[in-house]
Amino acid sequence: MDASIESRVGREVEAWLRWVPRWRPGTHRARSRLCQQCFGSPVLKAAGLDTDVPHAVQHPLSMRVKTLIEDEVETYTAQNLPMLHRELGLIELRRAAQAYHPLEGLGPEFDGIELDPPPSEPDSPYLFTFEEFVQPLSADDPELVPPPLSIEEKASLRVEMRLADDYALIVGRRVCAVLAGHKDELQNAIARFVEPQVQALLADLGSTLDPHSR
Repeated sequence: MDASIESRVGREVEAWLRWVPRWRPGTHRARSRLCQQCFGSPVLKAAGLDTDVPHAVQHPLSMRVKTLIEDEVETYTAQNLPMLHRELGLIELRRAAQAYHPLEGLGPEFDGIELDPPPSEPDSPYLFTFEEFVQPLSADDPELVPPPLSIEEKASLRVEMRLADDYALIVGRRVCAVLAGHKDELQNAIARFVEPQVQALLADLGSTLDPHSR
């Protein structure tokens, strides 16, 4: 696992480093609440991006690493946890039966971002939301609804779920350790491409608020 993790983390870091020079302030809609993926993230802490970095810059790296960990756990599950693999496969089949998937296929800078405006936003110009087009997972197709699990099968499934969670923690710790080795280049990119734009934005805001500068 270690060689695979190191190479994949390296590729995701390189992809983020290629993306970050293109970042500009204000290119992402402000969030109405904290991002659960990024707030307090050990991944961002290991990368040195957990403080004084715009969320729109943090989020792509966070989501790239999330996908990496999920892929590793999915491979482990397919190879070692047959019951859990089957249940997850049925969920994917039901999801594939949906007619519209507005949240899938997004780039990491958008993946996990709220696409719809906050419902309480006054005078919202939106006539519809993406969420309204997402159909609930279907449970009507008999081919997608397996027979009820026995008590023994439920117990086995719970064990496999715990094993998958334990493996995710192992992968996550390894990913954080590898990311720590890339901290300098990540922070250098922030200092070179992000911080000057943030400082310019703050200076512009300060001059706007200062009546003596007009």
